[in-house]
Amino acid sequence: MWGTQALEMFVGKIPFLVAVNGSTVLLPCTYTSCIGIRNLYGRWQHNRNGTMDKLCDLTIPIDGANPNVRIFNDRVEFVGKDNNISILLWNITFDDEGEYICYGRNQKEKGKNHSATFTLYVVDELKEVDNTLTIIIASAVGGVIGLFVAFMLLKNLTLFILAKIEEKNKECLVSSSGMDNTENGLSGSKGSATKATPKKA
Repeated sequence: MWGTQALEMFVGKIPFLVAVNGSTVLLPCTYTSCIGIRNLYGRWQHNRNGTMDKLCDLTIPIDGANPNVRIFNDRVEFVGKDNNISILLWNITFDDEGEYICYGRNQKEKGKNHSATFTLYVVDELKEVDNTLTIIIASAVGGVIGLFVAFMLLKNLTLFILAKIEEKNKECLVSSSGMDNTENGLSGSKGSATKATPKKA
């Protein structure tokens, strides 16, 4: 039962970030609890080569209450609200690289501990992603699709033209056949009339 109702900590679908030296980064963390909270204790820590540095901690008496926050690093700013306990880390350096643990404990769960980890990578500059291969593949696929569409259009147009020509030929045949029958009928009529007239003695 506790498994479905327990406090859960989240650091987002992508639990890492690559950031440039000297920039400011957001370290995200939210929590959920189906049974609500009472005196929730939260904490951010930085695991720097096995050394755990506390960045800040907080307590939230009940759901919806403002947290009581304590900051232990002058470059850290708490920006959380409601069930969000995210922090900003200003002017990062290469020493800030590593794992950041968002930790939570809910008194309603009799002191059970929960945590989620967010990893920060610090670089001199962000490398531009070479999209040449992606563009080539997209162009090739687009070209194939374009050729297929053109082929289908040409095929349909050809079938349409052939159907029209066949329809015209049928009309000509019907028309020609009707004319022949008419002429034959007139000739027969004349013959009959001639044969029906008796010769005078």
